[in-house]
Amino acid sequence: MELIKSLLPPNSHLQSLKLDCGQLNDSSIELLLRPSLQELCFHNCADFSGKLLSEIGSRCKDVRSLYLGSVAEKRGRAIHISDLEELFGGCTQLEELNLMFDLSLFLRHNFARVWALASKKLTSLEIGYISSVMVTELLSPNVGPHQYPNQIRPSILPAIQKLSLAVDYITDTMVGTISKGLALLTHLELRDAPLIEPRVTFDLTNSGLQQINQHGRLKHLSLVRSQEFLSTYFKRVNDLGILLMADKCANMESICLGGFCRVTDTGFKTILHSCSSLYKLKVCHGSQLTDLVFHDIAATSLSLTHVSFRWCNLLTNHAIKSLVRNTHLKVLDLRGCKNLGDEALAAIGSLCELKMLQLDNSDISDVGIAYLQHGIISSLVSLSVRGCKKLTDKCISVLFDGSSKLELQELDLSNLPNLSDNGVLALAKSRVPISELRMRQCPLIGDTSIMALASMQADDDRGHGSNLRLLDLYNCGGITQLSFRWLKKPYFPSLRWLGVTGSVNRDIVDALARNRPFLHVACHGEELGTDPWNNIDSSYMHDYEELDELEQWLQEGEWDSDDEEMEDAEDDADVVVE
Repeated sequence: MELIKSLLPPNSHLQSLKLDCGQLNDSSIELLLRPSLQELCFHNCADFSGKLLSEIGSRCKDVRSLYLGSVAEKRGRAIHISDLEELFGGCTQLEELNLMFDLSLFLRHNFARVWALASKKLTSLEIGYISSVMVTELLSPNVGPHQYPNQIRPSILPAIQKLSLAVDYITDTMVGTISKGLALLTHLELRDAPLIEPRVTFDLTNSGLQQINQHGRLKHLSLVRSQEFLSTYFKRVNDLGILLMADKCANMESICLGGFCRVTDTGFKTILHSCSSLYKLKVCHGSQLTDLVFHDIAATSLSLTHVSFRWCNLLTNHAIKSLVRNTHLKVLDLRGCKNLGDEALAAIGSLCELKMLQLDNSDISDVGIAYLQHGIISSLVSLSVRGCKKLTDKCISVLFDGSSKLELQELDLSNLPNLSDNGVLALAKSRVPISELRMRQCPLIGDTSIMALASMQADDDRGHGSNLRLLDLYNCGGITQLSFRWLKKPYFPSLRWLGVTGSVNRDIVDALARNRPFLHVACHGEELGTDPWNNIDSSYMHDYEELDELEQWLQEGEWDSDDEEMEDAEDDADVVVE
């Protein structure tokens, strides 16, 4: 709290504030909220109550953009409908709103009434979780619960152009209500994660797809059924549904479909041949998608730049050879396509504009990786080969031989059983300015790798291990307590995310977390960073700037509370080992 006070002195001109609130609570509200703020972005607000919403409404009346994550998720914290009411009543200038927490906890009978108070200028809305029934009632033009039969509820969210929702079930009723009620909608993103197999009345069918884009303005559509809780799919949608949708979506620029297990090549080809403006196509769990979809892709006028085919297991090298005729591809996500091998990499190597390449669990080898060396490796910003079992240390030396200047910033080498310390030594010697390195579940990675990365200097020579902001070492077989000595200051000065196995020595892990309070230490196997499905397009576009003076000051003075506590933990561990 004292550090926040020193960073946020009185400033009547402060317009934007972005903060990780993981260590803050309601007691800091008065310090954080200023009348001059127009952009607020608060992540990890689990220890705040609904008071945060009501106080924003009363103190930040000029806010245009608001992001609130995980509000009141900690036990004992609560949000009341009155808090949401005060937020909407006060923030009448809101244009963008992201409420990334569970809104289904609010009582339904007051929910629509409160949303009627929302800013009429609101053009973008994202909700972390809400029930489909609440969405339908919210946007339905029917008579409200506290109105007379002849009194029609005023239009809610009339200016919305972008809507992104995570719901319990994507249903025909909800899709139809959204499509009919939001006349200006250009972006629609819906995602569900059913706990049980949905009944027909709580599911999406061909009829629901036919209702999409009733006003003809939609440019970006995403419909995804997550496998988070249950292996379930959109079983009531087939090629006919896609054909009906395509009739109204000729001007679509971006389409993302996840979990459409009954849609075959016929349906997917309809999209490619009907949507002439399409530049972004994502298909997840397309269990009937085959190479035939791309057989005549050259006959279309498409110029795809973003393509994702996750867990489409029937795709082979032939599909990729046809796909790369889209020479302007910038993002290519082929995770879980197990039949792709070195021939696919030979074709991909010709894509000189490619920024992101993800090949997790494919059948590629060191020979195939060599095809990238003289082509796209100099343009790549993000590369993932997680779970490609054939890869060895040689793939590192092939990729990073120092023959060209690289832009690579994110590298995922997780779950490679043949990757050893020798490969990491080669990586460290290459001086590649990597900011995110994932090597989880690599049994041959040990202390030597940590020492090498700690001593690594990138081209800017700002310090030891200077560019790494994320390092995931979870369940690496050779990591011992010795590595933690190299994770202390002054090593890895930019590190903000660290994944380790807590069982190495819990006391040392805890001491490290206290020693470096700006470092998020994860030791339960959770993935570090944000959900890649939601950030596939933006992750390669980040502007990785040099440290500004504020961040440098934070790092140099990172709670100079000595390393005594951590050294004591190490000494205690040594005693136990002896």
